[in-house]
Amino acid sequence: MIKLNVNGRAHEVDVPPDTPLLWVLREHLHLTGTKFGCGRSLCGTCTVHIDGEVTRSCVTSVKSVAGKQIVTIEGLAEEFMAPLEAAWVAEEVSQCGYCQPGQVMAASALLARTPEPTDTDIDNAMAGNLCRCGTYPRIRKAIHRAAAARKKGRDHE
Repeated sequence: MIKLNVNGRAHEVDVPPDTPLLWVLREHLHLTGTKFGCGRSLCGTCTVHIDGEVTRSCVTSVKSVAGKQIVTIEGLAEEFMAPLEAAWVAEEVSQCGYCQPGQVMAASALLARTPEPTDTDIDNAMAGNLCRCGTYPRIRKAIHRAAAARKKGRDHE
């Protein structure tokens, strides 16, 4: 049995240690927000946070994350999810939407470490997340919008 902490909850899974985390999340824990894209860590669709770091779950063995804090799109803190979700809607980012959980996870990690990112910060942080629909300019605008909303919220505290 492998012990995992996913979205603040303890889980035990009986899988081979080299099983990709993505499949444990989707098939065993039924957290289907994390998507399968390429299976080779190239597209970012399967992005999760491991101890706060952006990680591709399709190539991360479940054994390597035992005892670490795993966060999926379902467990993203409201302080990030609310402004990102509002910004995504306002900027009409989603078209097909398939890549969006990975995009949001990468954007939230960026905002956690860089509350007021520049275009270059955004481009660098999001470079590993592909969007078949090509909504990159809208994603950038949405991240700026979410950063401004978070700043406004902090200024009013």
